Amino acid sequence: MSSIEQIKKELQNQSTVPYLGLGIFYDSYTATGERVPFDSDSLILAMNNGRPMTPRLMFEYSRAAMHLEQRRGVAYVMQRVNSIYSHPFSPTALQKALLDFMPHYIIDTNRDTKLQELLAFTPHILISGRARVLGDGARYEIFEWDREAHRYCQIDEASLKSGQMILFKPMGSPLPHPQFIISDADYVDWLTEAMAGFALPTALKSYRKAKKYLFLGTHFDRDTDRMVAHELTMDLEGGYVISDEVPTKKSQKFMQRHNLELIPMSLAQFSQAFI
Repeated sequence: MSSIEQIKKELQNQSTVPYLGLGIFYDSYTATGERVPFDSDSLILAMNNGRPMTPRLMFEYSRAAMHLEQRRGVAYVMQRVNSIYSHPFSPTALQKALLDFMPHYIIDTNRDTKLQELLAFTPHILISGRARVLGDGARYEIFEWDREAHRYCQIDEASLKSGQMILFKPMGSPLPHPQFIISDADYVDWLTEAMAGFALPTALKSYRKAKKYLFLGTHFDRDTDRMVAHELTMDLEGGYVISDEVPTKKSQKFMQRHNLELIPMSLAQFSQAFI
């Protein structure tokens, strides 16, 4: 089994890329005491004002979001997600510790702004995912952080420079403007275009080759999560999954196919040892 010290060395030399999922918020609360969504069920409850939905809809948050969209419209779902992540809460200790390694590239599949807040005084590029848009096939927008003006400025792909730190939020963010991939329809569109090569810039397609990934707070028991991870980490060398849960057959098959080593620790245990 790989050691945490080995993982730290790989993060430091940029051969391993952090990949963050909902589970990193397992112990996060807003300033007013509400629990920050940390899995599919808690995200559904947050979107539906604390009320559970039918078992069919509780199966996966993208399905529940699709139901809300059909009943109340796209704008309502976007507003609900933006509201969830606009409530003040603190970055996790693990998020802070990962940024201490100054990664050139980090994938954050969450829809919050905590990493962006932590990078407020650090030059970086934000690539924010989008779906169901007219025009070109790109399912992302690229922004450069202006530290003096304290705002993001949209740039084109040709303006990307080698060596810039890149924060990739493929499922969107409230900043610089709220846009989220959350419902089944969003994911169908994003994945379709991802398979055609339009989910990330050419520069990232080159950079990610032969990289390892450190999956934190991410599970592969749902088709959507597996497909997203597959598209984002194509040409990977392998990596690590931090989880104390017994993997399902589908999860196990995915990890074997992608040469991912399961490190059987809870995220709390890993965080304590890592920090």
